[in-house]
Amino acid sequence: MTPRILIACVGNIFLGDDGFGTEVAQRLAARPLPPEVLLRDFGIRGIDLTYALLEPFELVILVDACPRGGEPGTIYLVEPDQVELNAADGGALPLETHAMNPMNVLRAVCSMGGSPARILIVGCEPAEPGSLEFESDAEGKLGLSSPVQAAVDEAIALIESLIAKALAGELTKKAAG
Repeated sequence: MTPRILIACVGNIFLGDDGFGTEVAQRLAARPLPPEVLLRDFGIRGIDLTYALLEPFELVILVDACPRGGEPGTIYLVEPDQVELNAADGGALPLETHAMNPMNVLRAVCSMGGSPARILIVGCEPAEPGSLEFESDAEGKLGLSSPVQAAVDEAIALIESLIAKALAGELTKKAAG
């Protein structure tokens, strides 16, 4: 069986480097992708992403700005801990309709009985981590910083490599731990 792969790009183009995922989606849309790959730009629509993740995919590649303390423009490949995703603390799940917290979306999928595919996050260290948080008096900022813009091609190369490995059967679903 050929794997079904979802490339889910997220971010807010009005908050500077948070638009990283959207830029990657725009560039990937101009490239040929195998028929087993679905590319979607979810922007800040967390509910849409939640429902998409309830579909049967073997691999989900989530693309987003990812502040981890590295040099701006650093590309990360991160696999969320399934134990953390399935942790139930009994509290209400904060699912925003006009915002995007990918970890909350993944937890929501689990709480709805979904069994998400193997999830890999392709993230980019923003140059301005503060721009990822909306402030009521913020005017916003269009466009990516230079280091993040320069990292888009590296992210695309990584994504294309992950697709090739998945289609070759080299990325099997991790066992839930």
